[in-house]
Amino acid sequence: MGCATILPMPFESLTPPPHWLRPTDDFLRSFLARPELAPVPESCPAELALHAALLAAPAQAVDANALYAVSDADARQSYQLFLSFRDDLLAAGSLEAYYMGLFGGDGSRIAIPPLFIDLLVQAIAGQLLAGSDDAFEHRAADMLHRPQRIGTQDGQVLSGDQTTLDMLSETGGVGDIGRFLFEAGAPMATIDMQVLGGDNAADYFREHLGGHRRHHYLLDLTHEVTHDLSHGLIFKMTRARSGLKALSLVLQKWVRHFLGVAVTIRPLQKIDDEAWRWHIGLDVEATALLNDLYEDREVDAARLQRLVSLFRLDFTDPLEMRADVAGKPVYLGLMMNAGGIVKIKPQNLLINLPLRRAM
Repeated sequence: MGCATILPMPFESLTPPPHWLRPTDDFLRSFLARPELAPVPESCPAELALHAALLAAPAQAVDANALYAVSDADARQSYQLFLSFRDDLLAAGSLEAYYMGLFGGDGSRIAIPPLFIDLLVQAIAGQLLAGSDDAFEHRAADMLHRPQRIGTQDGQVLSGDQTTLDMLSETGGVGDIGRFLFEAGAPMATIDMQVLGGDNAADYFREHLGGHRRHHYLLDLTHEVTHDLSHGLIFKMTRARSGLKALSLVLQKWVRHFLGVAVTIRPLQKIDDEAWRWHIGLDVEATALLNDLYEDREVDAARLQRLVSLFRLDFTDPLEMRADVAGKPVYLGLMMNAGGIVKIKPQNLLINLPLRRAM
């Protein structure tokens, strides 16, 4: 069946694997360094003292009086959110256990800012690719925790970091950022962006490690080109360094890291399967679209055109699937919203896979 309904899963019963990430003091300090918590010139003495104490010992207990002494209400609320998040994270024992616990029910438990979730995913994605020097996988992994703007240029479907593009559109003198991605003639150099390719992969990786301009690279999500040569012969021209392939590999690692299940994922241009049994949207828009297609509801052409890609997921061992769908493919969808934005929800792959065993 389709995956419109998410069933509760007792993630807290999992025994954390040794490769899961334990929350360290340095990880907690990274939150304290963010603008939401870092002191400003107007910070009161109580806020400065609280911040300094937490920097010295991020896991220490904080007296309620020290918190309520912070005069600025917004700053006080930010610290309350951080301390609640910190305490729950430390109690979970690992970033992964905490992350999975967020989505173990109907979502009503999620009371932390989306930014905190994105930072968790960023840290976990970094662990997935530890030791990898594949620039395309690293760039694709950013899609798991950073919203992307999608557009076309010279026949390519390009994914660009939304925050970076919006910032450059305001400071680079290009006006509406849509012109950059949707008008083929827009000069890319104007806003200092490059399409990641074999000629600049080493530059990207160096800047990725250094944190400088790491989000100034666009990922090519164009599908392979297929030519029908007649007589039953089909020629496929595949892009050697496909962003869709890189994203597929990252998602494979994501599933294996959390669930210990080996799967293969590959991009698709269409679903041609009369026995279609299971699907998962990688974002809100794709979930709704696949549900409508699965139920044979009419979908207008403009909405279909916002579909970035489909994917086919297969379990290496079909015995790890639910008996009623064992051996069947799982179809995935990735779709932008009406504003051209893609925001992947990587938790969908964890809570909606048709696993045989109870998690």
